[in-house]
Amino acid sequence: MAERGVLLCFLFAVFFTWGFSIVHARRLGLPKTTVLDVSVSIQESMNVLSLSPWSEKMVFEQQERRSPSSSSSSLALSLHPRASLHKSSHRDYKSLVLARLERDSARVRSLSTRIDLAIAGIIKSDLKPVEKELEAESLETPLISGASQGSGEYFSRVGIGNPPKHVYMVVDTGSDVNWVQCAPCADCYQQADPIFEPSLSSSYAPLTCETQQCKSLDVSECRNDSCLYEVSYGDGSYTVGEFATETITLDGSAPQNNVAIGCGHDNEGLFVGAAGLLGLGGGLLSFPSQINASSFSYCLVNRDSDSASTLEFNSQLPAHSVTAPFLRNNQLDTFYYLGMTGIGVGGEMLSIPRSSFEVDESGNGGIIIDSGTAVTRLQSEVYNSLRDSFVSGTQHLPSTSGVALFDTCYDLSSRSSVEVPTVSFHFPEGKYLALPAKNYLIPVDSEGTFCFAFAPTTSQLSIIGNVQQQGTRVTYDLANSLVGFSPNGC
Repeated sequence: MAERGVLLCFLFAVFFTWGFSIVHARRLGLPKTTVLDVSVSIQESMNVLSLSPWSEKMVFEQQERRSPSSSSSSLALSLHPRASLHKSSHRDYKSLVLARLERDSARVRSLSTRIDLAIAGIIKSDLKPVEKELEAESLETPLISGASQGSGEYFSRVGIGNPPKHVYMVVDTGSDVNWVQCAPCADCYQQADPIFEPSLSSSYAPLTCETQQCKSLDVSECRNDSCLYEVSYGDGSYTVGEFATETITLDGSAPQNNVAIGCGHDNEGLFVGAAGLLGLGGGLLSFPSQINASSFSYCLVNRDSDSASTLEFNSQLPAHSVTAPFLRNNQLDTFYYLGMTGIGVGGEMLSIPRSSFEVDESGNGGIIIDSGTAVTRLQSEVYNSLRDSFVSGTQHLPSTSGVALFDTCYDLSSRSSVEVPTVSFHFPEGKYLALPAKNYLIPVDSEGTFCFAFAPTTSQLSIIGNVQQQGTRVTYDLANSLVGFSPNGC
């Protein structure tokens, strides 16, 4: 008996020492502070207002003529900022930011409503449209940040039809249905490229009402056995038209045939410059699902820049990626939920229950990663804990009044750089992603006002937005249900 007691004491001591070492190592591995280059951020905020779409189009053409990858089987689409497509009409950077935040809030409300309706068992076809009736190869593509009109959206150049007509399309992980504006237009908004003419494409084929693609739509109607679709967005944007299959071509790749896509004849919204939308969600109609992609990844460039990065399909998870499990919500298959365990500030984990990031049995809660939402939203209790900890570590910085949804702002007009607490996202198995300061302390004017770029939400759904993803290659490993984060991956 005494020997058993000695053995238990020994095992306990080993376990305790091992456990303490792991915790201690995690603390040592997390940087407590990081430096924000204030001067560079302010200069970028001033430059975005003067970007010339014409000069950027020349850059895009040069990029598209270059081979995007060293791999002969790799295919690339560039991702570009919205400022590259449409010159900003805002008189100053603050008005641009306010417009961006207003659109962002509308999007967040839309995402939250979608999950609420799904949990309640209500589908969009049960709702009456407001004020209108429904009338194995690696693929890669360049990506652009949406700053000019403040939407937080990113764009890629995609070939539609046969022969392919190249147009800019919004890239969105929060949507499934792919669509493009089509002639003849009952009502079309202005886009950078000519309106797509389905009659000039040999591969355009309308879908009938009995097809699986038509039945997979949230809102559809049958007219003369032709499938009609409608997709609406939280900011009041919408597209209505004919559902069809068409050939989609990514730069340098073999054409993807028979992709279900909406041919929109009546469209309205904030898609300035873009011809339509490429849905990257988890549903059956999304582009990755239709081409049976094993993965896709993107790296979002600075939203105030004219830089470009890439959107890739079937590419491998980069080495040394920080990985987290991606989870499904049985109530709605569009969103990508993250297996997240906590948030750290200044090298220390916050006291936040794991349940704050988990989906409950009814489908409520959880945290998704989204390319179309700009600012990360957290449940109010979680946000308050994060903000209070950050504020306690920035007592040396002069504070100023809040701006729009940001309640924690600083006057950095007299500083060229500042040291701030590191913010980190934590995942199972002790993995974490430390964010650069420019991904959470951002300028809201050109005078030196910077705000903490997180916001509270009364919804149970939390969202990691694209401001926090900037400069990191995010890989959706669909085959292995993982999300990988590779810092400095653009």
